[in-house]
Amino acid sequence: MIVKCVEQCLCCSYQRGGYGGGGNNRWQEDSRDDEDWSKPSPANERLEAELFSSGNTGINFEKYDDIPVEATGSNCPPHIDSFHDVDMGEIIMSNIALTHYTRPTPVQKYAIPVIKSKRDLMACAQTGKTMNEEDSGKYGRRKQYPLSLVLAPTRELALQIYEESRKFAYRSRVRPCVVYGGADIGQQIRDLERGCHLLVATPGRLVDMMERGKIGLDYCNYLVLDEADRMLDMGFEPQIRRIVEQDTMPPKGIRQTMMFSATFPKEIQMLARDFLEDYIFLAVGRVGSTSENITQKVVWVEDGDKRSFLLDLLNATGKESLTLVFVETKKGADALEDFLYREGYACTSIHGDRSQRDREEALNQFRSGRCPILVATAVAARGLDISNVKHVINFDLPSDIEEYVHRIGRTGRVGNLGLATSFFNDKNSNITKDLLDILVEAKQEVPSWLESLGYENQHKGNTGRGRSKRCTHNFFRNVNGPPMVLDQNGAVCINFCSLAPLGSPLVDLVPGTTVRHPVVAASAVAVGAVAHAPGVMEAAEAVAALVEVSARPFSEPFEEPL
Repeated sequence: MIVKCVEQCLCCSYQRGGYGGGGNNRWQEDSRDDEDWSKPSPANERLEAELFSSGNTGINFEKYDDIPVEATGSNCPPHIDSFHDVDMGEIIMSNIALTHYTRPTPVQKYAIPVIKSKRDLMACAQTGKTMNEEDSGKYGRRKQYPLSLVLAPTRELALQIYEESRKFAYRSRVRPCVVYGGADIGQQIRDLERGCHLLVATPGRLVDMMERGKIGLDYCNYLVLDEADRMLDMGFEPQIRRIVEQDTMPPKGIRQTMMFSATFPKEIQMLARDFLEDYIFLAVGRVGSTSENITQKVVWVEDGDKRSFLLDLLNATGKESLTLVFVETKKGADALEDFLYREGYACTSIHGDRSQRDREEALNQFRSGRCPILVATAVAARGLDISNVKHVINFDLPSDIEEYVHRIGRTGRVGNLGLATSFFNDKNSNITKDLLDILVEAKQEVPSWLESLGYENQHKGNTGRGRSKRCTHNFFRNVNGPPMVLDQNGAVCINFCSLAPLGSPLVDLVPGTTVRHPVVAASAVAVGAVAHAPGVMEAAEAVAALVEVSARPFSEPFEEPL
């Protein structure tokens, strides 16, 4: 998204030279310069180290190449297989090299040619980097006229996009800016007054800036909506229409519009068509589905048992692994963070009531590993690119399946392996059918009790109360050795000593101890496999597949057969 925005900025800036109108217009002054905007400016070692020192971690392009892509629409341009298959100029290509992107992702392979051919785009892709947008900008000392606008639903996502835009604008004359709520508006205005070609914004703060006369969209010929399903949901629709349809932005057909999201429900697609002209629909994987790279575990846990079960999972994940824990409410996030802190875990939280500075600090602590556990509400679920998240835990399942897809998409990023564990009980019966469909589609193990609930809901009109406690294996506390699993014939099928070679420190192997929640063992195996080598994943999945149990209260230790 960002690559194409910057490239288009360079093209427009150099080709147009200047714009008419406006008295106090620094853009016209700059455009008198005969310098070629397509040529890179001198390198800045300090800035280059700041922008690119983190490199590009956590991307498994070999796995990503297998993801199916479908492009529909009239006269779809052919896709590319390499960044070198399309002319994006010296500046863009050198910055792609600095970010260590070796090949385009599936959405990039198809989206870049579509955008280069000036077509509108609606892209639904598995969670991962998009990196294709277009840009250019007119600016004056008072009112700014960006040529590209990127809208994002949250402050965190806007900041992330802005930081990416800085990378691809490096050594160019393109100047990106970001505006978002919860921060000092005076500072943002002063930053804008230095010039803005590419603007990244949240809808509320952008409307505020427009009403203050600080931003004009008269020359905004490139519009990008990231997380478009949420942007166009009922809560955001009035602001989006105010920005796109009720101001001075060029209409569709003149401007180029691009929408990106991991999900795109049909009712939102209909609404999105109001902003698109002769668009191409790009589906990377199944629309509304999840990646097979994410091992999904759904376990029955009553509300009163969630905290104790969470502790077992966190111990299983290990202190070094990044774990993202989702809850439904702000109050719940604060309470769970306090609980984990009292239990001795380095953790932090993020939700809508925290100040912008606190939210940014929480994300920085999580990314750096200083606080490897982040408790979050849905604000952190959309689009954030946090590398190396090993485990996503839905402490509270969301009420709709699209939110579930976005949440678990924080792990297993761009082709890598990840683990997602969700706590399910009677309160979540409304998403039983959709959750079953997601698990089957992604070829995941489906618990028998969840299948039973789905059957009851579909064929008996049942609300989903109750659950099956059928277990295919029995867990015993082995007094003279580590815990073991017996099949229905009484034969030992798993001795937990076998977990050690997988590198998993997650299960207590001290003789005479009790595994209170056997399903933790399956999660432990999967996490250990992810953390060590992909080659052990097949063995880990084989072990995990043997475990099909419902979680039991902690007052019921597994000293007797279930």
